[in-house]
Amino acid sequence: MKAADWWSIEILDAEHAVIPAASWRDAYAQTLAESLVTNGAAGWKWFEHSWGVVLEVAFTKERDWLLWKSLPGTQAALDAVPDPLSGLLIHRGHGGASGTYVPRVPRIAPAADRVALPEPS
Repeated sequence: MKAADWWSIEILDAEHAVIPAASWRDAYAQTLAESLVTNGAAGWKWFEHSWGVVLEVAFTKERDWLLWKSLPGTQAALDAVPDPLSGLLIHRGHGGASGTYVPRVPRIAPAADRVALPEPS
């Protein structure tokens, strides 16, 4: 059996939205769960963060994910997020919990001219 592929749907709180992302989840969670069950989802999880909510869904076939995402009920729920222009992120993999971005400190690239050569006699 093939392992499930996880997809994340992140709903961000909008700055001037009438409803927060958690209220959107409360309104659409049951509808989305029913459609996930009836369309072959291997699993799903909800996460609440200070900036919004994340729905992680798993399907064993990418085709099933694409079919579920294109369902009218799924599209209606996604169209109703508090900020449809910049408050909806959909991507492959787990989301929302990767933490704050910390840039790497630049390292000196290795080069042959950095090696000490013996002094000529």
